[in-house]
Amino acid sequence: MTTQAASEGEVAYDAPGAGKPCKTWYKIIGSLESNAIPLIALHGGPGGGHEYLTSLVDLHEKYGIPVIFYDQIGCGRSTHLQEKMGDDSFWTFDLFVKELDNLVDHLKLREKGFYVLGQSWGGMLGSTYASRQPRGLKKLVLVSSPASIPLYMEGCKQLLSQLPQDVRETLEECDRQGDHESEKFQEAALVFNKKHVCRIDPMPDEVQMAFKHLKEDPTSYLTMQGPSEFIIVGTAFKGWEGYKQGHNIKVPTLLINGRYDEVGDSCFEPWSRAIPDSKWVTIEDASHMSHWEQRDRFIELCGDFLVGNK
Repeated sequence: MTTQAASEGEVAYDAPGAGKPCKTWYKIIGSLESNAIPLIALHGGPGGGHEYLTSLVDLHEKYGIPVIFYDQIGCGRSTHLQEKMGDDSFWTFDLFVKELDNLVDHLKLREKGFYVLGQSWGGMLGSTYASRQPRGLKKLVLVSSPASIPLYMEGCKQLLSQLPQDVRETLEECDRQGDHESEKFQEAALVFNKKHVCRIDPMPDEVQMAFKHLKEDPTSYLTMQGPSEFIIVGTAFKGWEGYKQGHNIKVPTLLINGRYDEVGDSCFEPWSRAIPDSKWVTIEDASHMSHWEQRDRFIELCGDFLVGNK
């Protein structure tokens, strides 16, 4: 087992249109001075923060892979921009792609190379980044990331239809009324979350931190996605079909989703058709948080993929 060395830092980020100096906070598990190629972890949300991905430290412990976590702009310990609520021209994929490029350059990873793992929205970002063929990217892991938002929305409708009638009616009524804050909506949404987001009860503290971040500052989430997991009205997400750029992803890619995932097979499968060098694994007894729900299996899949020849 590898000893965990950890370091933290910040990098200035000249975010286009921000109107103020911005910074990206990051944390490195392991050493970038080692010969091992590091993994950059892209969290979901948008705005979920890095904590819920920290089970990935196992990749360092078991495989010696340095892991780089960071809080994307707008959340956690990076710069918040609540004044940009509703600003579709600011909260774009390009904003986050440029932030990732800025971090890669700051850490001087272009020559050595790096891996990227993106979960949920992080995989949407990661696939967009990889499709632009950035210098230094060696391998990609997409975890529970929809290949198509229209297909994701269709899948959500199907999952919602399978909920108990009273829960379904509460969610539908709240959506019609634009009520996504009340206790009854939160309780009904939790039923969905316990089936299709994280099946561990109670949810790990790290996963609960993601919900805490989104509650404290939902700016990027509300602007890019919308008021709930079931209603997507944000310009950045609505109609997005990332798999159509999948043919431009030229690195080996591992695709992982869970059997009970809110990102079900119908909206995940297009990745496997579009990305030329890809392998798709569905983890049994897991949903959207397979890196917690089936942690050992998840780490084994990722570790073997990253350090192996494939």
